[in-house]
Amino acid sequence: MAATTSKKWFAVYTRPRWEKKVHKLLEEKGIENYCPLNKVHRKWSDRIKIVDEPLFKSYVFVKVNEDEKTQVRMTEGVVNFIYWLGKPAIIKEKEIETIKRFLNDHHDVEVRPVEIEEGKKVMVKGGILMGKEGTIKKVLHKKVEVVIESIGFILTAYVDKSKIALLNK
Repeated sequence: MAATTSKKWFAVYTRPRWEKKVHKLLEEKGIENYCPLNKVHRKWSDRIKIVDEPLFKSYVFVKVNEDEKTQVRMTEGVVNFIYWLGKPAIIKEKEIETIKRFLNDHHDVEVRPVEIEEGKKVMVKGGILMGKEGTIKKVLHKKVEVVIESIGFILTAYVDKSKIALLNK
């Protein structure tokens, strides 16, 4: 029973456009999972509508122990776990929470892979991410990029520059 207490977050790769289906199938199996949904404005010829789209294309996050990994792999639509340095990539709980808070505060969020480069360490002084440390990748006017390190993606949102402070690290 000790294995049940050591649940960790992992990212799984799904078939294209199967994120919501995999989320539902994993829930039906009783497996804790998270499919981050981005509220996006879509324009049709006669109207604009807000729709929920998966934030990370072909990704769903699962919180499982070693015994449950096979159940996850055997779920229809799941291709495999995302690997980092030869092992399934472990996602930090605080990063899952950051994604959830980020999506609660922002719509039309952009996602793109991290380009490996050095940047300044900062701390957020205000807003929902107050007290969080991060690395600045780019700042253009009021646009700030937040790095979610363990999966190698950048979330982009518009944040007032006055709400960040450089750290001396």
